Amino acid sequence: MAVRVGVLGVGHFGRFHALKLAARGVLAGVFDADPARAALVAAECGVPALEVGPLLGASDAVVITAPTAFHHGHAMLAIAAGRHVFVEKPVAASTEQARQIIAAAAAAGLVLQVGHIERYSAAIRTLTASGAGAGALAFEATRVAPFRPRSLDVSVVLDLMIHDLDLVLTLAASPLAEVRAVGAAVMSAHPDFAVAMLRFESGATATVTASRISIGLERRLRMLGPAGETRVDFLARSLETVRPGGAEPVATMPGWGIDRATWTEHDSLEAEQAAFLASIEQGAPVEASGAVGLAALDAALRVEAAIRS
Repeated sequence: MAVRVGVLGVGHFGRFHALKLAARGVLAGVFDADPARAALVAAECGVPALEVGPLLGASDAVVITAPTAFHHGHAMLAIAAGRHVFVEKPVAASTEQARQIIAAAAAAGLVLQVGHIERYSAAIRTLTASGAGAGALAFEATRVAPFRPRSLDVSVVLDLMIHDLDLVLTLAASPLAEVRAVGAAVMSAHPDFAVAMLRFESGATATVTASRISIGLERRLRMLGPAGETRVDFLARSLETVRPGGAEPVATMPGWGIDRATWTEHDSLEAEQAAFLASIEQGAPVEASGAVGLAALDAALRVEAAIRS
């Protein structure tokens, strides 16, 4: 029998979760603090709009897409009811709350997945498979977008930058040693742009820029090290690495060449949901685990603290 999944919070992104789960035939129902919103999305998906308790009763697992302030409460209720949990990023509002969620899910033997959707993107899959950037000593990540009046309950650090913090933490494979940052609130009550300078215990560094008040879209990553340089343009779907023995010779760098790669986009949200269901039904390892979510949250909160200081 298929796993039944409820969605807690059907705002902008929660609606997409609900629609895709409904298309899979596994959506049990939806809840939202706004009853009119819940009724609208429920009708669109062909499922009932329920209060939290009845929704947990009708579900084997839940997807929590409510505002961050409610992640901990909803997750702990779901785990206490014996339900597997997918919680959007950031996993919680504090590292202590995140640790409580992780410990409760582990003690109950339940799947806990965090919504670090970029891990399931075609771009990151291509980057990982290429092995590019191995041994890099410096990272530069940029993620900026025009202003949109959503996700304003958190800063741009927890909204956008957290994706690239997760990425550079994974690529650097070393604990954070120092965090410096600047940023400011412009269109909301929280910082809308931020630039973080990170130093890892390995000696590697990263500069991570995020803005939700930009003129246009940019998503880029650069990695530099003794083995060469890798540049990724996520919007142009291009990955270029200059390295010894690369495929396209560089006239000014004897023995060096450029390797190029691209990718075909796929639906990252569908891939993310499929991974969650596979972990429940087949025991597949959870890539975007609670530990992953905690590490990214800790880095993000350290960036926010550095901005305040």
